[in-house]
Formats: sequence, structure tokens, C-alpha cells
Amino acid sequence: MTETVPVPPRRRMHILQLLPNLISILALCAGLTAIRMAVEGRFGFSVALIALAAALDGIDGRLARMLKSESAIGAELDSLCDLVNFGVTPALVLYYWGMRADTALGWIAVLIYAVCCMLRLARFNVGNRLPEGEEKPKGFVGVPSPAGAMLALAPIYFTRTFGEAMQPSYWIVAIWMVVVGALMISRIPTPSFKGVKIYSENARFILVGSVALVAALLTYTWVTLLILDVVYVIAILIAWRRSAKSLRSVV
Repeated sequence: MTETVPVPPRRRMHILQLLPNLISILALCAGLTAIRMAVEGRFGFSVALIALAAALDGIDGRLARMLKSESAIGAELDSLCDLVNFGVTPALVLYYWGMRADTALGWIAVLIYAVCCMLRLARFNVGNRLPEGEEKPKGFVGVPSPAGAMLALAPIYFTRTFGEAMQPSYWIVAIWMVVVGALMISRIPTPSFKGVKIYSENARFILVGSVALVAALLTYTWVTLLILDVVYVIAILIAWRRSAKSLRSVV
């Protein structure tokens, strides 16, 4: 007599709960298309698609929490998409843009940057699986992968702002990629907007500032992106200095 294995009950879910995973997949499609645009020499579109992938990456997790559709599969899907969008894609875009003069050095920089992004995402995933009751850090440790991708593309912003005559040499681009990769796996605390709180009476200023930022990005795209990168690097330096001071005071 054979035993029958009980079939687990089928779980019903609202179709809207698929939206977070769909957004992750759309972000992946944007990242892969950015590589195609780079192969075709359309680097402006590549940067725009990577920025779109970063924006979608900031939405999917929050949307999953709002819809109460968080899952282990969704978390893994998000992480895998991030590796492609912010580890592989920016590296290949920069390689096709400005590092084919020395394919060996350029490819080494591509590999280092992509591996650093992978390690950064692995550390982030482990940090998110801390036991219940253990306090998670308020900010980021190391540069997050979406910010690292936008930071790595700074040589393109610089060239588009000041002209092709000012395009950095391939070895400068390679070194910059390695530096950004090192920042991603570093222990330097970096700013995060997740824990930022403001007074309600100041909300209108934030809204107006956000509109001004979007307008600047649409009107003066390359200058604005370059300024944002500079401001972010300054913020990292300030956070690193404060962290070093606190460590010295403890010792």
C-alpha cells in the first residue's frame, strides 16, 4: 500500500503583489539595454538607462513593504538584478566608452569593479539577515551599489560637460573605477536617507528642492550629475572624518 504525499494548499495572492518583482525585472531590462546602447556608441542613453534602473531599485523594496508582498525570492531577485545593473553594466559602459585604447588594463578594471560590487551586495544581504532583536546600522557601510554605479560614470559626465577635448585618459578611467570599487567594499560609513527625518513645516522646502533637482537634471543633465557626484564624494569624506574622530576618541 503506497502512502499519498499531502499536497500543500495553494495560496492565493493579489495580482498587485507581483508589482515589486515586475519592477525589479524592468530594472534588469533597463540595465541590459544600457549595455546594448554602449555597444552602439549611444552612451547618453546608457547613462539614462542606468539611472532609470537605480530609480526603479529604490521603488521595488518600498512597494513590496507597502503591499506586504516581501519574500525571500523577491530579495534574491533584487540582489541579482543589482549585480547586473550596477556591477556589470556600468563597468562595460565605461569599457566601451573610454578604455579600449588599452584593452588589458581596461578589462582588469572592469573585473575588479564588478567583483567589488558583488562583494558589496553579498555583505549587504548578510547584514539584512541579522537575528531578530539585533540592531541594524542606521546608515550604509561602504558606498551602495546604485550610488557606486552613478559615481563610476563620473568620467562620462565630466567629458559631456567640458567637451571631448577634456576626456580623461583610459588609465585615469581605469583607476577611478578601481577606487569606486574599493569604496563599495570599504568600511567607511556613507550617508543614507532612510533615517532622515524633518519637521513637517519644512516639507514644502524639500518638495520645491526636489522639483528644482528634477528640472536641473532634465535641463542641464551632465552638469547636474557631475555636481551630485562631487557633493556625494564630499559627504563621504565628511562621514569618514567623523568616523575616524570617534574611533580616536574611543581609543
